[in-house]
Amino acid sequence: MHIHLDALGGVAGDMFAAALLDAFPAHQDGVRASIRAVDARIGCAVRPHNDGILSGARFLVSGPDAEPGPSEHGHHTHAGPDHGHHHDPANGHGHGHAHGDRHGHRPWSEIRAALKAAGIAPAVRAHALGIFGHLADAEARVHGIAVEAVAFHEVGAYDSIADIVAAAHLIAALEARSWSVSALPLGSGRVRTQHGPLPVPAPATTLLLAGFSTLDDGIPGERVTPTGAAILRHLCGDDPGRGRPRGILGRTGIGFGTKVLPGLSNCLRALVLEDGAAATGRRDLAVIAFEIDDQSGEDLAMGLDRLRAEPGIVDVVQMPVIGKKGRMMAHIQALARPESLAAAIAACFRETTTIGLRYHRVERAVLDREAHTVEQAGRPVRVKVVDRPGGRTAKAEADDARDHAGHAVRAILRHEAERLALEQLPAQPPEEER
Repeated sequence: MHIHLDALGGVAGDMFAAALLDAFPAHQDGVRASIRAVDARIGCAVRPHNDGILSGARFLVSGPDAEPGPSEHGHHTHAGPDHGHHHDPANGHGHGHAHGDRHGHRPWSEIRAALKAAGIAPAVRAHALGIFGHLADAEARVHGIAVEAVAFHEVGAYDSIADIVAAAHLIAALEARSWSVSALPLGSGRVRTQHGPLPVPAPATTLLLAGFSTLDDGIPGERVTPTGAAILRHLCGDDPGRGRPRGILGRTGIGFGTKVLPGLSNCLRALVLEDGAAATGRRDLAVIAFEIDDQSGEDLAMGLDRLRAEPGIVDVVQMPVIGKKGRMMAHIQALARPESLAAAIAACFRETTTIGLRYHRVERAVLDREAHTVEQAGRPVRVKVVDRPGGRTAKAEADDARDHAGHAVRAILRHEAERLALEQLPAQPPEEER
């Protein structure tokens, strides 16, 4: 599953949570439980919303002594300062909770300790710490202070915890293979903060959005909040330019902010794309190619073995070619998963002497296959069974026959293992029924 975020109105923490909960409403109770586990004083609710154009949901947050209300990440006034210098970094769309400034500040170190001590799933904790860590680091860089010195205004801290823990819970629960986002509206103008106006996008947001595609749709105001930007940075990592892959469109969800934008729905849309491999037999891959003429065969072989072990690389092959001036070279071709392309390219540069390479995306057709293990000659033999249009075929792993001396002995062992694997499977249905 791949989830693409369409930032029509912009991106904020509550809009992210609302969009995903609109698409996956079964996770509402889990989100609420995770937030309560971190801070029992914080409540949240999901409410349906229709702006007269589109219908979707809003994610509403309440702190101590308040009922859940509009979290007003709707691109306007910020709720409060972060570490005493300016706006609440997590809630640039401005939560509308009427708590005033009576609660003071809550240090990032205190929030981090609460997340670590909370009775939440380890994956939720890891995602929450990661998102909050991006946010705290950006604020520290903006103000030239240590990360440990960052503190959030108490009002903003409640909102930050709710939005970020909700996002972390959903990211962990959905286990999407990858994420992408459309070009982000930058907005324009100034945003009011406790210590005066700041330019839009906010300074912390600009740091977090480095490398992301942006656009100017002519609509002013704050369109991406620091929390929204921190979530995107956490999801997209070092590949912010990742495009939306091919896939079968499944669920969709729409999460609203509260500010009304002129002529535009103030919402974030989530598009859930299912991998089309099961239905169409097609999967996207990236092909990386380059030539090597200055690396020893011994070292190149070790480097290519390390490339094959990279999680995002599917296969690596090499072949001899003639290069310039009649030199013999090794042509290297690696297949990588598209979402791991950046890491695969970095690995190619790290493990070989190449100083340049080529890459492009391709489609491949694959057949359904299953791995089976059978007992043959007193030892386990792994067999790959493939469903072909003309019937099933089986192939035993050559490595599992390695300890047997003699080609004829190995061939018999593998043939018998393949026969056993096919016999142990139920009959294949006629092709017209598949």
